[in-house]
Amino acid sequence: MDKELTFQEFLQETAKEYEQTKRDLKEIDILIKQSAAEVERLVQRNAQAQNYIRQFQTNFETIPREDIKEAYENLVNVQQRLFTMRGQLEKLQSDQRNLEKISRFQQQLLELTDNIALPTPQKHRPESDQSTVIRVIQTEEAARQSLVRKMHDGPASSLSNFILQAEICQRFFDIDVDRARTELNALKSAAAATFGHVKDFIFDLRPMMLDDLGVIPTLRRYVESFQEKVGIPVPITVTGVERRMESHIEVTVFRGVQELLNNAFVHAQATQIQVSIDLAPEAVSVVVEDNGRGFNVEEVLSNRRTIGLATLRERIEMLGGKLKLQSSMGKGTRAEFNIPVESELVM
Repeated sequence: MDKELTFQEFLQETAKEYEQTKRDLKEIDILIKQSAAEVERLVQRNAQAQNYIRQFQTNFETIPREDIKEAYENLVNVQQRLFTMRGQLEKLQSDQRNLEKISRFQQQLLELTDNIALPTPQKHRPESDQSTVIRVIQTEEAARQSLVRKMHDGPASSLSNFILQAEICQRFFDIDVDRARTELNALKSAAAATFGHVKDFIFDLRPMMLDDLGVIPTLRRYVESFQEKVGIPVPITVTGVERRMESHIEVTVFRGVQELLNNAFVHAQATQIQVSIDLAPEAVSVVVEDNGRGFNVEEVLSNRRTIGLATLRERIEMLGGKLKLQSSMGKGTRAEFNIPVESELVM
């Protein structure tokens, strides 16, 4: 009897999910149409911007440098937006294809079991599970948005200047070689600085040395880079036997320290931060303390807009660990988390 009830509940859940899938398909169809229209509009704007630049290239020396710079920046911005929207459209179309496959499977399953009576009560997914999924999605989207802003304000803006400076160098080589050399040196310096920014972005996203050398060397390098950027000392202390751990644990430890350091500096405006890591035989423990302005722990963890700490706590708990936050307004913060690990060393 219990097995029959469980199967009926499964069918009820499938029917509910099928209805949701159909609603999702309607929504994604609207988004695809909107995105396709935006792509078409941006294609036209891109063509207009390119034509505008071609028009004044014949009178390059007589056109104010600011006008040239503005034209190239506009072109780069349009092209970047077009690239982003095309990617979004492709992602939506891919999601639509996957949803259509799921919808067909759900429909076939319900048709095959149409003669089975379903109970009227509906079994809903626990609210806590929904909250976890929502926070994970929000965290991923927030990370993407942050990366887009950094790329737009950093490398994308620099690339527009590269185009301008390259054009200027090309023109001046025919009329003023010394000025051309000066512009070329400026271009070289700007390219080197932008390359450094891009390396920082890559490191923040997924440092390659995390896979090659492990979490401790990676965190030492990250903290060193963090100190240089923010201009405050961040001592890091490591105790216990330094060793490799499972990949998902090392990633969680790295992301945890990254999140806590960012919160301490950006949100708490701390002037002193210290990191302690203890590698015990059966667990790794991390403590990040700061002298910042502090916060109400309950309020922050329950606020859907502040998803970083809540998501970090859930990831740690899924690994069998625990996150403890001690903070109050004006008295700094102590964040500590521990994750159980295999007692044997991972080579």
